[in-house]
Amino acid sequence: MENLNGLLAFVRAAQSQGFAAAAERMGISASAVGKSVARLEEKLNVRLFNRSTRRISLTDEGQLFFERCQNIVTQLEEAEQELVRISAVPRGKLRITAPAIGYRMLLPHLPEFRARFPDVELDLDFSDRMVDVIDEGFDIAIRSGELNSSQMMSRRLGPFRFAIVGSPGYFAQHPAPLTPGDLRHHACLRYRFPGNGQWQEWELSETPEDLPLALSSNNLESILQAAVQGLGMAYVPEFIVRNYLASGELISVLDSFQNEGGKFSVVWPSSRHMLPKVRVFIDFLTEKQVLG
Repeated sequence: MENLNGLLAFVRAAQSQGFAAAAERMGISASAVGKSVARLEEKLNVRLFNRSTRRISLTDEGQLFFERCQNIVTQLEEAEQELVRISAVPRGKLRITAPAIGYRMLLPHLPEFRARFPDVELDLDFSDRMVDVIDEGFDIAIRSGELNSSQMMSRRLGPFRFAIVGSPGYFAQHPAPLTPGDLRHHACLRYRFPGNGQWQEWELSETPEDLPLALSSNNLESILQAAVQGLGMAYVPEFIVRNYLASGELISVLDSFQNEGGKFSVVWPSSRHMLPKVRVFIDFLTEKQVLG
């Protein structure tokens, strides 16, 4: 960096034919310009300027060096201006990871986001595996539950409720449960977390310890489709079954026994400067209330 400062001071002094004029352009003192040039001359072991009490002029060596350095400084200025321009406008690839079922939460809103920010290229990863956001180079992650990593910043997207659902065909053969205790007599479709293999608990005000198991899966979408096909009852986030409930393909039961539910957050690495493409996507998710 010191070499670059000396290079810039030399070029500005040569262009302005004086340390004072160069200092004014650079926003520093004339003595600072003179010292930077002197250090550069010492490093190169060559005299770049002829100095008098009234003016400075390039030596032959200085003229040769100036012709090369002027192009370098111009390119650096252009690169800086380009970087400022790019950083001021949301653009470039935005890598996002979310739970596999997250496409039901995000995709309905993405056409509007693309219309607002056409220069942002969305690279989406929907997976239930445990993703290392930093090591795998993601810009943003959408995660559920509590966040305890000091390496991540987060913003809450809002809470969501769970629902216990089954198909009309299933309930035609198995009377709908009226209390959580009635679940002992039903086929339950259980979600198993991919990372540790543990069951998703059915968080009700009172839940039987051993739920009868008809099917288990580490993919929530398969659990949902199994419920639609009448294989049993599933415990799933309410926002992913709204359309099924509205169409009558699924029926929700035991709503009055549901606890508070879960929560999603959008997270990003705290060690990174928040680029415009990251900032506008986070603001957009918050504005659209994607769980609402």
